Amino acid sequence: MTTFDDVLTQYEPMIIAHIRKLNIYRDYEIFRQAGRVALWQAWTRFDEKKGNFTPYAYRSIRGAMLDELKKENRFEEHVTQTEDELLHAYGEEEDPSTDDWSDRLEEALETLTKAERELINWLFIEKMTQAECAERAGISVAGIKKRRERMLGKLREVLR
Repeated sequence: MTTFDDVLTQYEPMIIAHIRKLNIYRDYEIFRQAGRVALWQAWTRFDEKKGNFTPYAYRSIRGAMLDELKKENRFEEHVTQTEDELLHAYGEEEDPSTDDWSDRLEEALETLTKAERELINWLFIEKMTQAECAERAGISVAGIKKRRERMLGKLREVLR
């Protein structure tokens, strides 16, 4: 095994087997690429004096895929589609069947400060990134994140 192409050809079935064992059915290519990167890193770091390459590659690939799963789960815990859908209605015309919902949303938005309403407009209507919002507001991205969380918390409380 002198080149990485040879190593990849030999260990590609191991990567695919890990994907199956971890029951990964979506974002298949992301996990496959994570396995390939882990294999490459294992190949570059491996010391033949310390043993066989196969178990080292196995652990490296599995660890990389588990890390990717954790990252995906953390993202899903912190991002929910309902926020975007809920606030998307803020910028659209409402139909008569949603008058009650519109009234509740309007009342909830009135409880926010002017700066918080501007932030809603920037994030959900103008679709600006948090970095763009931070630049426009003259604060750090972390500050925008904190404001966003507090603001969404207020809205959740009022809409309950």
